[in-house]
Amino acid sequence: MVQSPPSPAIAVTSFEQRLGQPLTKLPITVLQVNLGRKCNLACTHCHVEAGPKRTEELSAEVCDQLIELIRRFPQITTVDLTGGAPEMNYGFRPLVETARQLGKTVMVRSNLTIFFVPGFEDLPEYFARHRLHVVASLPCYLEDNVDKQRGAGVYTESIRALQRLNQLGYGHDPALRLDLVYNPPVPRSAEFSLTPSQTALQGDYEAYLRSHFDIAFNQLYTITNLPIGRVKQYLKGKNLYASYLQFLSNHHNSATVPHLMCRQELSIDYEGNIYDCDFNQMEALPSLGRSGHPLTVADLLAANSLDAIETVQTRPYCYGCTAGSGSSCGGALT
Repeated sequence: MVQSPPSPAIAVTSFEQRLGQPLTKLPITVLQVNLGRKCNLACTHCHVEAGPKRTEELSAEVCDQLIELIRRFPQITTVDLTGGAPEMNYGFRPLVETARQLGKTVMVRSNLTIFFVPGFEDLPEYFARHRLHVVASLPCYLEDNVDKQRGAGVYTESIRALQRLNQLGYGHDPALRLDLVYNPPVPRSAEFSLTPSQTALQGDYEAYLRSHFDIAFNQLYTITNLPIGRVKQYLKGKNLYASYLQFLSNHHNSATVPHLMCRQELSIDYEGNIYDCDFNQMEALPSLGRSGHPLTVADLLAANSLDAIETVQTRPYCYGCTAGSGSSCGGALT
């Protein structure tokens, strides 16, 4: 069998060198918690590599620590719950209810199809009752593209879920925010392209979903595929990994740097380890305290401070967040 030639060596300028200085933290206001890898889907673009066969999830001990963290620090304005399907993993409802009782914004990153899994049918009403900010994955407004990325039938269930959320007031009531997330297809050749304009693409989503399904939503987030997780594995298999990193580096936009999400958030995994962002979490690149040791939630509680990190840990894949208009868990940055 003829083997493909190895990928060329990566010669991308380090992210810190490109900035000319370390990327520094700002005061922490966002707590993003990955509750676990359990998910009812196994999407091709999932950097978390979540799926139905994964069993990792939050422990009761770490859940209690997170509840204490949310209660102790008023500077936390937003609790961002992700996974996997966050709703399937231990601790989801206790964290939601603690944060909402304290007046925090709670974001749930939902794949929407979870509404049709036995035992989770009450989620739309639960979301509305607690006024959760729903950030829903819909990587395209066309059925064929969605099902290719996420599995057969996912588009139809997603549309039904969005219609149900609309019936409950989402997308209409200002207190019930519904945002959608666009992920581009994983690159299949060296003809790379930047993520489309968020504003223009939102107009396309709005027109199509309104005319075909009478669906309303608040905002579209466009998110670049970072070369980690399943995307990294795929790119390496196609010998595209190095060239994709170089493409992202070539399109670095310094105007995005002040707005990078990693600067004012903590990303926490189901074991209580702390990272600067969800992407570093998936690459097992922990945040470091001032003494240089990896931090945990227990460390922050012991120190009685959320602001124990001076410098963000960076790697070449960080260019995925600064290429073009930038990319974050809240969409484009500029």
